[in-house]
Formats: sequence, C-alpha cells, structure tokens
Amino acid sequence: MTPAAAAPLIRAIVDEVSKAVVGKRAVLELIMAGLIADGHVLLDDVPGVAKTLTARSLAQVAGLSYSRVQFTPDVLPADITGSTVLDLTTREAHFREGPIFASLVLADEINRAPAK
Repeated sequence: MTPAAAAPLIRAIVDEVSKAVVGKRAVLELIMAGLIADGHVLLDDVPGVAKTLTARSLAQVAGLSYSRVQFTPDVLPADITGSTVLDLTTREAHFREGPIFASLVLADEINRAPAK
C-alpha cells in the first residue's frame, strides 16, 4: 500500500478512536506512526489518563488482536511467551501461546516486573 493510499485509512482510524479517547489525537497519531514503522510505543503517564482505553480502542478499530499483561513481582517469562502444557487425556504436549502473540500488547505496570 502506498503512503497516499494509507493516509485516509490512518486518518479514519485516528478519527474513530478519538471518539472514545478525547483530547489525545497527537498521542494517537504517534502510536499509529509506531505501528506503521513496526515498532514499539511506550506510553508513560500518570494513572487515569486512558492509556489502557487508548490501546484497547485502537486495537478494536484497527482490527488487531489485543492482549494485556499486568506485571507483578512474581511474573515469569512463560506467563508472557506461553508454555507447553500436557493434555492428560491424550498424553500430548501442546504449546499454549502467551499474550505476547497478539498484534497489540499492552504491558501494564512494567516497573513492577522483576529485574531478572
């Protein structure tokens, strides 16, 4: 898709999310730039300013899969990446994907994650 063809789509996504998240248009445009660049976006702000709502709304409007990881001191890497589980009825091992496999992942309270 060319930039000229993508611009109206990006504008439409930002316009639609702006209906749910009022007053954050500049933030939404920067988040879209991060998504287009296939990068990461860090939203660092005080509690209660709609960071979670912004991420959830953007994923819904853009048609992306969404997951949220609540970091705590006891979170393990397997809690994020997933793990192999054994089905006791069939005795087969299956990989259960963790939340990191979503297109848009909200990592909440990263400061609480263990240093390791």
